[in-house]
Amino acid sequence: MESEPDHETVDQSLCAKTAEEELNKSFSLEASLSKFSYIDLDKELEFKNDLIDDKEFDIPQVDTPPTLESILNETDDEDESFILEDPTLLNIDTVDSHSYDTSSVASSDSGDRTNLKRKKKLLDSFSLHGSVMRHSLLKGISAQIVSAADKVDAGLPTAIAVSSLIAVGTSHGLALIFGKDQNQALRLCLGSTSVGGQYGAISALSINNDCSRLLCGFAKGQVTMWDLASGKLLRSITDAHPPGTAILHIKFTDDPTLAICNDSGGSVFELTFKRVMGVRTCESRCLFSGSKGEVCCIEPLHSKPELKDHPITQFSLLAMASLTKILVIGLKPSLKVWMTFPYGRMDPSSVPLLAWHFVAVHNYVNPMLAFCRGDVVHFLLVKRDESGAIHVTKQKHLHLYYDLINFTWINSRTVVLLDSVEKLHVIDRQTQEELETVEISEVQLVYNSSHFKSLATGGNVSQALALVGEKACYQSISSYGGQIFYLGTKSVYVMMLRSWRERVDHLLKQDCLTEALALAWSFHEGKAKAVVGLSGDVSKRKVIVADRMVEILFHYADRALKKCPDQGKIQVMEQHFQDMVPVIVDYCLLLQRKDLLFSQMYDKLSENSVAKGVFLECLEPYILSDKLVGITPQVMKDLIVHFQDKKLMENVEALIVHMDITSLDIQQVVLMCWENRLYDAMIYVYNRGMNEFISPMEKLFRVIAPPLNAGKTLTDEQVVMGNKLLVYISCCLAGRAYPLGDIPEDLVPLVKNQVFEFLIRLHSAEASPEEEIYPYIRTLLHFDTREFLNVLALTFEDFKNDKQAVEYQQRIVDILLKVMVENSDFTPSQVGCLFTFLARQLAKPDNTLFVNRTLFDQVLEFLCSPDDDSRHSERQQVLLELLQAGGIVQFEESRLIRMAEKAEFYQICEFMYEREHQYDKIIDCYLHDPLREEEVFNYIHNILSIPGHSAEEKQSVWQKAMDHIEELVALKPCKAAELVATHFSGHIETVIEKLQNQVLLFKFLRSLLDPREGVHINQELLPVSPCITEQFIELLCQFNPNQVIETLRVLECYRLEETIQITQKYQLHEVTAYLLEKKGDTHGAFLIMLERLQSKLQEITHQGENTKEDSSLKDVEDTMVETIALCQRNSHNLNQQQREALWFPLLEAMMAPQKLPSSAVPHLHSEALKSLTMQVLNSMAAFIALPSILQRILQDPVYGKGKLGEIQGLILGMLDTFNYEQTLLETTTSLLNQDLHWSLCNLRASVTRGLNPKQDYCSICLQQYKRRQEMADEIIVFSCGHLYHSFCLQSKECTMEIEGQTRWTCYKCSSSNKVGKLSENASEIKKGRITPSQVKMSPSYHQSKGDLTGKKATSEPVLDPQQIQAFDQLCRLYRGSSRLALLTELSQNRSSESYRPFSGSQGGPAFNSIFQNENFQLQLIPPPVTED
Repeated sequence: MESEPDHETVDQSLCAKTAEEELNKSFSLEASLSKFSYIDLDKELEFKNDLIDDKEFDIPQVDTPPTLESILNETDDEDESFILEDPTLLNIDTVDSHSYDTSSVASSDSGDRTNLKRKKKLLDSFSLHGSVMRHSLLKGISAQIVSAADKVDAGLPTAIAVSSLIAVGTSHGLALIFGKDQNQALRLCLGSTSVGGQYGAISALSINNDCSRLLCGFAKGQVTMWDLASGKLLRSITDAHPPGTAILHIKFTDDPTLAICNDSGGSVFELTFKRVMGVRTCESRCLFSGSKGEVCCIEPLHSKPELKDHPITQFSLLAMASLTKILVIGLKPSLKVWMTFPYGRMDPSSVPLLAWHFVAVHNYVNPMLAFCRGDVVHFLLVKRDESGAIHVTKQKHLHLYYDLINFTWINSRTVVLLDSVEKLHVIDRQTQEELETVEISEVQLVYNSSHFKSLATGGNVSQALALVGEKACYQSISSYGGQIFYLGTKSVYVMMLRSWRERVDHLLKQDCLTEALALAWSFHEGKAKAVVGLSGDVSKRKVIVADRMVEILFHYADRALKKCPDQGKIQVMEQHFQDMVPVIVDYCLLLQRKDLLFSQMYDKLSENSVAKGVFLECLEPYILSDKLVGITPQVMKDLIVHFQDKKLMENVEALIVHMDITSLDIQQVVLMCWENRLYDAMIYVYNRGMNEFISPMEKLFRVIAPPLNAGKTLTDEQVVMGNKLLVYISCCLAGRAYPLGDIPEDLVPLVKNQVFEFLIRLHSAEASPEEEIYPYIRTLLHFDTREFLNVLALTFEDFKNDKQAVEYQQRIVDILLKVMVENSDFTPSQVGCLFTFLARQLAKPDNTLFVNRTLFDQVLEFLCSPDDDSRHSERQQVLLELLQAGGIVQFEESRLIRMAEKAEFYQICEFMYEREHQYDKIIDCYLHDPLREEEVFNYIHNILSIPGHSAEEKQSVWQKAMDHIEELVALKPCKAAELVATHFSGHIETVIEKLQNQVLLFKFLRSLLDPREGVHINQELLPVSPCITEQFIELLCQFNPNQVIETLRVLECYRLEETIQITQKYQLHEVTAYLLEKKGDTHGAFLIMLERLQSKLQEITHQGENTKEDSSLKDVEDTMVETIALCQRNSHNLNQQQREALWFPLLEAMMAPQKLPSSAVPHLHSEALKSLTMQVLNSMAAFIALPSILQRILQDPVYGKGKLGEIQGLILGMLDTFNYEQTLLETTTSLLNQDLHWSLCNLRASVTRGLNPKQDYCSICLQQYKRRQEMADEIIVFSCGHLYHSFCLQSKECTMEIEGQTRWTCYKCSSSNKVGKLSENASEIKKGRITPSQVKMSPSYHQSKGDLTGKKATSEPVLDPQQIQAFDQLCRLYRGSSRLALLTELSQNRSSESYRPFSGSQGGPAFNSIFQNENFQLQLIPPPVTED
């Protein structure tokens, strides 16, 4: 830059043009503006990769398109939505409106549109796109309109048309013609107020292509044509259409002799202008009659001069919008209808809109028609195919959240929409993104309502058309050459797209520098929308935008420094620059202007120390990600100093290893790195700065070698250094740079040789006399033997077999052996690591190393014959690794086994035995090894079950296991039992004989036979004789008598008689009773239990008053409960006499202590015994009649002599129980009867209710229900009101056969859910939501509309889903849970507990109890009475 003026003033000079100057400039460049659309088409073709790639919905071609006459004569009721006679034409009503690819500006989620209008808000697009539109007031024209109204009584403006001139019509019949030059002068004033008084206001204007003729339509129906060159009246047409209707639209076509007009009667006429013998005439032809459907908008297709040869222009297409549909017709070569399209549902007050524009899609330029009524804009692409026919494809439509009253193309990519509250929305058509919203209420837009209501002729129009006219402003908005003109009551405004530079400048004026840079960058990258003013190839455009961005960046930097707060905390200044400076760095790097960043920008920001610091910190992420490689020496130096000053040394290290440091002071950087322990950075500087690879190693060795040689523990810092040293050596030997990258290829061999030479040095550079030889290798071995040897192993892998490499390998191996074998200060693990490393190297097929075999023998002696027993497992593991690495070939195997056995290296023995297939000996290895003895079971199982071993090997292992079975059982009984059950099942008796220890035998048999032990044994396949089971039971009686009954319940194979003898032998009375009951001897079992109960009762009666009663009384209660349970279990299968033989002795036994004198039984015990006796009476009352019990008590000689008072409480308690149960039974029966009656009444009322269809046509095929003639077709009506043919429902898969019945679902109601419509049928049927057909009406042609529901009663009366839902809701509202449901669940719970021991599955997770419901309430109130 030669000079640096104040950038703020420079910028202001760039942005200083007023709107009026811009407007004048735009008028003076008329030619370029008129070509605007064509340039835009070229641009679209150029950026064909960015074109929309929507899924196109081809509209099917019709074999014989309807004629215009047929459309004019069809019945068209404006109050009903239009339904195509042939629904296959567009398939609109049969397809859900959301099935097309739609995109909403506000949200992709459609829904209730009123809610959308109320709730949806757009993001502020200003920050993304800036100000896209420039709107200006045409002051000259506006002033003259107001003046004309005052001075010549022209009236208010009513219509506008724009071409090379601007024509404004007024309410008093004048047409004012203005120039579009800088002066905006009034060129012509056509007509007079007297004519205006006769014809009314001008209601429509149109200028032809060459701007030579003007057509004026009037409110009272007349049409005039004017010569715009001379101002002469050429034609005055009064008979072109029916009198008494206003002209709503009049439009020239591309043919100057052909125009189209549309009147307030809804009719459309073609006007043909001819001149014969000097006489001008006009012929009129009706294209569309308003009596058949009112048209309120017309739009002929206009083509620019550069597209005049387009094949579509020969058809002279005209789009017309009625209140129900749009039509596209061709006027040439003959009149033909090419397409009709119904709107569907919409607000009747919304305005139909039409607009044509040529767009480029898939490299072809074709006209696109946008049509809208309400809040959805549809786009139709019109093409001519090879056959010469018109083909229409539907593009992605635009879903809005507001109603439109105007739609205008400003170019092929950008559209401008005006909503009903006079807000402009600029939208990019392809991405459907809203670019800007502009409020234009200041325009005071002129509306054409009076003409639509035809007030000038008495208002003889339909209500529907008058309603549309409330928002009509067709004649107030006109577009030409990329400009849109808006006619207000006192003014004319013009809107146009700002150029890219103007959009950026507009943001700069508002001090939005960050947004201006972002917008400019989007222009630079070609991602901006609605771009104007950038032409040429991509590289040229980028240069232009980049230059402008550099200017803005300078201004931005000046502003950052100028706006910096002078006072306050340093944190405030830092925050200010942290917000500003990164933007400069980002964009300089994005623009690839490092020269600018590190020269002018850095110099400018260095004026402020805080800004300089923030700038340097901003560079860090770019350096670390390698996006910023080349930095000037001054900046690099300042960067390191800055981080050093802020004590961020880790950041400095990370930066240094990513920078080119050749321009720095190497020695100073190395010193800094060493002082701050930045070892990675130090190594990097040595390597990259001086190509020196050995010096860093020497520095690190000097730190870690002394403590290692002295046997001291390293500090954490020294461990880090040692690890870095190992990685660094590994990288050097592998040809990689440290810490990242690669060493230059020409240096790799040299670096490897230098490192090897360094490692094998006999002494270090500054060695003391006491230093041992090979200090470097010795230090690394002491630091981490395994990792150092791994580094060498990796290096040996990369060696090529040249002579020098072989020499190096052998030399290093000899040194390793010399250092480690001749010194005793290495652990067995370290020595083993060395020999494992050697064994692996020697085992390679291309091995060239030589190692003396006697060294391996020495290692074996060293590992197997230590001076002490320490590190036993470590030495064994080292030797095992050595053998597995290939060292086995270095030893004599017999000697190895002997030494391993002597040293108790059982894993070594196993390794050797496995090589020799002596698997039986391996069992001994496992059993003798305390660390692995439990693994013996898996080993035996694998050998005996896995194929691959010979029969002899398996037999030897089987025999060995049998010999050691007692040891195996003692080790783990459950595992031993699994092994025996799997592999020794036929020799269980032999196994039992070998188990002499009774405790071991008991544990073994329990694991084998008791399934509760958790052992995985299939008892059914296990051949166990009853003798073995009985032997186990006897052992159980000895060692664990309390578990005998529980165990007997799960055991299967035992004999009852022998088992009873065993239990009697050990005096286990409860067990004996259990077995007798199982045998069927109920009475015998009862007698044993009764005897035990009596003995317990005797103990109580003989106890003194002071003895503790708890345990003895508890024993009595437990024994009594068991006896009662025994009686209850068996009473069902006994007759009355047998029952009495059980229950009465029990009652006698419990009452016997109460017969004794009161002194014999302690008082506390007597109360408890009375309670227990009452329990017996309650239990026996279920099986023995009450009179029998009373009779038995009264027959007792004790109570028969007047002692009834003592048992009075027992008897009264029994009577109370009886009365309670009787009352409960009567109440329950009454409630159930009422419930049942109420439920049946409601069900009957629901199923007999009539169904009222909403329409008389099928909701799928849209045909009348009685149209079809198939005999088998039936009519199905749902309670929701939808009606279908059964064939149509079957085609939509809404039917299925369940249990022999046809089940149906309403297609419209079920498809609205969208998810799993029929996949949930099974669960739905269970819930009752999918029901049999509600109404079947067989063959439809037998019935008229009057008897539509006549055969409803022929179907099976079943509730449909809505009725069931309503019924459930009614039940919940009035009653809560059904009493029937409560009692049913209570009975299920009780029966499952008492009498159904195997019905526990009901209690699974799928069973939900109504008692667990949080809303459960028990309401014992009478059911409500429902009124008919």
